[in-house]
Amino acid sequence: MAERTWIEQIVEKVVSQVLESHVPQLRDELVARVLQEIPPQGETAAGGSGAVDLLKAISAIHAGNTQREILRALLDNTVRYTGRAALFVMKAGAATGWQGRGLGKNDDAIKDFALDVTTGVAARALESRMAFKGTANEMDPRFVTQFVAPGDDRVLLIPLRLKDKVAALVYADAGVEAGGKMDSEALELLVTSTSAWLEVVSLRKQAQKEGVAEAEKSETIPAAPTVSSYSDPFAAHAPIHTAAPPTPPAESTAAEGEPSEPASPAPAAEGTEAAVAADPVAQMAAEDAEVHRKAQRFARLLVDEIKLYNQAKVAEGRKNKDLYDRLKEDIEKSRATYQKRYGNTAAAGADYFSHELVRSLAEDDSSVMGADFRR
Repeated sequence: MAERTWIEQIVEKVVSQVLESHVPQLRDELVARVLQEIPPQGETAAGGSGAVDLLKAISAIHAGNTQREILRALLDNTVRYTGRAALFVMKAGAATGWQGRGLGKNDDAIKDFALDVTTGVAARALESRMAFKGTANEMDPRFVTQFVAPGDDRVLLIPLRLKDKVAALVYADAGVEAGGKMDSEALELLVTSTSAWLEVVSLRKQAQKEGVAEAEKSETIPAAPTVSSYSDPFAAHAPIHTAAPPTPPAESTAAEGEPSEPASPAPAAEGTEAAVAADPVAQMAAEDAEVHRKAQRFARLLVDEIKLYNQAKVAEGRKNKDLYDRLKEDIEKSRATYQKRYGNTAAAGADYFSHELVRSLAEDDSSVMGADFRR
């Protein structure tokens, strides 16, 4: 077996450590650790593209805020490492074209093309959930006829995985002209990074949606989502050649077996001074006390989410005492969510959200938030 290339070692060591440990949301850690492992001085990969270009490509993918933006960034950046590329959506065992790059006039023709994945290199990639190289005669003959065989006869199929299923297949070749480029290792890393970032974006949106929906519906604060939940980025893809595309099963709003929020502690007994001192809301009317406790829990959930998705920024912010400046956008979005829910309630004057920022994010040191922080 040929010796693994440097980029394959990066994929195994970095992506396995970050993704397999159930924290795909740590975008900054993923990029930072890839940077640490890539050889210095712009050492080039097989296709001639340096480490700087690879990091730019990953950063472009991670700059996407929607699933469509992320997938387009993936395809746009494949041209750094291959002549032609296309993405095929997997639905009920069928693969249909979504978008292509480098196909010329056939970029639009790839849309809705039904790729046969029952035989050849596509079938092996789909079954193994691993990237597979092959030749043009191992591809769907209709595909080769319509889009022309690559000049060097090589093809590559890479599964784009979301948790336990293959959501799409990425096709790549060196182009129809002789001497085209195809850096398979770099392409695999781009697809892996795309899979991770799709899950991050999906989890963020789901956490925000569940938090607001649950609060408005029953005033029950939801537990933080687990990494096993994600939405299908191709849910809206309905190929015209399929008369009645199967309806995907409805996804649950929380992971199965997810722990529920602990019940609120009962108010302290009247006349117990120690209990009142330990729990300031104990002396309030029962209805107001419950609102305060729910506001506290909601603030804690929002701040925990900020910490979860920004661990690198939190560490740097604490070190440099500029947490607020680094996390301003996330903090103000969460503050607005908190104010919308509790700004006109009995808990409005307490501002538990700001208290939680100092307590949890700044570890009880308000100076760590920086000069621009406001309560």
